[in-house]
Amino acid sequence: MDAAKIETGRDLISLIEEGQSATFTRFYTSYFEKLILASDKYLSDIHAAEEIVQDIFLKIWEFPESLTDVKSVKSYLYRSVINASINFANRQKSLEQHHLKLAAEFSDDYLADLDDENEMIIILRDEIEKLPAQCKKVFKLSRFENFKYKEIALELNISEKTVENHIGNALKTLRSRFMDDQTLNKKGRSYLNLMTLYLY
Repeated sequence: MDAAKIETGRDLISLIEEGQSATFTRFYTSYFEKLILASDKYLSDIHAAEEIVQDIFLKIWEFPESLTDVKSVKSYLYRSVINASINFANRQKSLEQHHLKLAAEFSDDYLADLDDENEMIIILRDEIEKLPAQCKKVFKLSRFENFKYKEIALELNISEKTVENHIGNALKTLRSRFMDDQTLNKKGRSYLNLMTLYLY
């Protein structure tokens, strides 16, 4: 199938199910920069915009069935990117306001939340260390060194698609670990929003 002829969700599903990765890559490339620009209008952060767009395409590749009723792939992509960008911006803004408010009060609750937050970060980093070696390297370069997917691919001498797969696998593993963790559930989900900044 010609990448230029992909118009509906079913077109894209067929392409993915048939394993036409080269065509999917051309389709991805045709929209990539435009979608980054759309995201950056809401974020003013080109690196975050790039991560959002890459994540959306990765989810499409991994879960094409979600596109069954999509009549216009172009509209779907733009809506997905804009919604994800707005959600990301709101999380960042809410987190910043939350921290400023707590810091100004410097109450016992603030100190307790700060301790919980630091404990969560320690647990998260411990879980990252348990990832397979190459997956761990890729995830650390992406989340802690702010490397772009292309830069990670060059650094580790692997393809960008392999980088995407490692990031996707790492996120699945870490999300599952935290969403199922009984200790965190007992402590409450007051800092779940902070986790999303690392795991989404």
